[in-house]
Amino acid sequence: MYYLQKSFEISASHHLTLSYKSKCTRVHGHNWHVTVFCKAKELNADGMVEDFSLIKEKIHGRLDHADINGILPFNPTAENIARWITEQIPTCYKAVVQESDDNIAIYVVDEDDETHS
Repeated sequence: MYYLQKSFEISASHHLTLSYKSKCTRVHGHNWHVTVFCKAKELNADGMVEDFSLIKEKIHGRLDHADINGILPFNPTAENIARWITEQIPTCYKAVVQESDDNIAIYVVDEDDETHS
């Protein structure tokens, strides 16, 4: 099995829709640290699991310096963003989205989940 890891930072704004009072319901921004984990049993025709620049383009290229609420069709919690990342890259099995030093969300694709590419 081949594994790769790609990390980058996304600077963007969002607000959350919550069932309780929170300052996070107001528009605010983060410098998210994102790590994408991919794997493949065989390398593609170019000798890669996934092209690092393609991973960055699909995630960073869409979200960086954006209002994430205007791009993603769901409540943009760190947890939901992590899941969305795994859905954008077929070989991605795990994504880590870090809002701050103390707030980190991790999504790991369930191997039995047939809805994941």
